[in-house]
Amino acid sequence: MQNGYEFNSLEFISAGGPVSITVALILLVMSVASWYLMVAKSLQALRARKLLNAYAQQFWAAPSLAKAVQLKGDHAMSRLATRALAAAEHHQTHATHEGAVSRDEFIARAMNRSISEENAELEKGLTVLASVGSVSPFVGLFGTVWGIYHALAGISQSGQATLDKVAGPVGEALIMTAFGLAVAIPAVLAYNMRVRGNRNLIVQIEHFGDELHTLLTTGAVINSPANNAVAKDRTSLKDSVHIAEVPA
Repeated sequence: MQNGYEFNSLEFISAGGPVSITVALILLVMSVASWYLMVAKSLQALRARKLLNAYAQQFWAAPSLAKAVQLKGDHAMSRLATRALAAAEHHQTHATHEGAVSRDEFIARAMNRSISEENAELEKGLTVLASVGSVSPFVGLFGTVWGIYHALAGISQSGQATLDKVAGPVGEALIMTAFGLAVAIPAVLAYNMRVRGNRNLIVQIEHFGDELHTLLTTGAVINSPANNAVAKDRTSLKDSVHIAEVPA
């Protein structure tokens, strides 16, 4: 059966007045912001993972701890190594009085602060994704409610309340809910993916920090069976800890 009703979302939004237009613009801004963060954070994670892997290999292959720390880079592991070595040197120089905090704890505190800062840096922008994923369905639902009200009010004024006259405008109003879900679903999926990716990066940084902490406090790294592949590189490094004037 032909009802003569043609779907036109732009016409529907404009017909809804300032409220519908505002809702549509809010959803558009949310969508643009979330997709920008999705792409930016994904590229950031890929770059960070590549830099961390390369730095860890170069660090443990360095001939001495002094040479290893000189491997500067704009990433978490480099900053962690620099802060850890600075903490070790500071403790060696200033912790001479009785009752001073132990070398092990002092270095661990400095490294924990560094890891916390790196974690906070990785989490920047995730609040926006979480907010978009939580709020946008309700924004779309508000647009739907307003659209249905506006459509029913128009039908009431026209005096034509038959099913074919009601179904088109009401169905068109439901599109606002679909728009809200279209904005929310990618944001939620991206948020969960980035949280998992950031957790993996932090675990990688913590693993590096744990081995570096062991090196700075004992003068040797733990060569477990899982580390045998890189044990030779680390042997040259652990044997030269004294070169950096940071004795175990």
